[in-house]
Amino acid sequence: MATTNISFIRRLTSIWLRETNPARLQELYDAADRARREHVGDDVHLRGLVEISNHCRRRCAYCGVNADRHLKRYRLTDDEILECARRAIALDYGTLVLQSGEDPGRSPEDVARLIRRIKQETPLAVTLSLGEWPADVYALWRDAGADRYLLRFETSNPDLYARIHPPIASDEGAGDRGGSWPHRRDALTALHRLGFEVGSGVMVGIPGQGYDDLARDLLLFRELDLDMIGIGPYLPHPDTPMGRHPERFPPLPSGEQVPNNEATTVAAVALARLLCPDANIPATTAVAVSGGEEARVHALRAGANIVMPNLTPPECRALYEIYPGKAVGIETAEAVTERLSAALARIGRRIGSGPGGRACRRAE
Repeated sequence: MATTNISFIRRLTSIWLRETNPARLQELYDAADRARREHVGDDVHLRGLVEISNHCRRRCAYCGVNADRHLKRYRLTDDEILECARRAIALDYGTLVLQSGEDPGRSPEDVARLIRRIKQETPLAVTLSLGEWPADVYALWRDAGADRYLLRFETSNPDLYARIHPPIASDEGAGDRGGSWPHRRDALTALHRLGFEVGSGVMVGIPGQGYDDLARDLLLFRELDLDMIGIGPYLPHPDTPMGRHPERFPPLPSGEQVPNNEATTVAAVALARLLCPDANIPATTAVAVSGGEEARVHALRAGANIVMPNLTPPECRALYEIYPGKAVGIETAEAVTERLSAALARIGRRIGSGPGGRACRRAE
């Protein structure tokens, strides 16, 4: 693959993304599943997700916790987060994922203190998904013991990126970082340089996203040498600009616009596995929300190897509805784990132990 001409890969990827023949798509899924088995094995690692705050200074046009929405905001205390960590240990998860909006009310020093406490009191790997910050903040969190950082870019088309990520006010201390694709890419580069395992990802089917755009996104995963790749369908929250005013975000003409359906999303997962064979690729919650639990299993059979059960307290989880349906029918992490274990047994997979990081596999 490394010696193959990039333009050829881009063309091939774009062709596969347009494929609708079920038999041909099954060939793609099977190839990705073989690559998954060869490079990361049959273990599916579970990472406990804790949505530590729904405060955010961003104005992302699709996100249900954006700063322009009037909703009840919350911020978990350190003790509440540590209680979630203890549940993760009881469930034999190897990683705690701390996710929030870009919360101006929790300082970088507060986050560093929390990371140190988790690392001192538990054996868990710590993954952060807290948005875009200056490189010195990332360095502070890395020094405190954070292992991984997830920072999705959603699309690498600069014009489309700016359209769906309006800038935030400079008086909020972040300049124009909200609307700039170069800033996002620079942040991912900085995270790599600091020694994090770095994750990113995209939405499939954003209005205005063409097949070549998504193909370039997939190639960028490989160029960035990502350790984790998250791919889910575009699901705008109804109380956002993209949800309320879809006419302001028109799709491309028929035949050019990427659909936000299960088939295209899972095809993108499979192609990501083939392009980045040893990356960790989750079967995302968004896939399950859009297509049901069988859609998550579909992704696992097409190259995915990670699932992130939600440990957030139910009353707060209901307030972290970044897209529609995310908080409907809230299940405990225990129930999700039990049901997933049974589903994995049916497809010849098993729940893995330990943190399951890419760096761990490289060291073996």
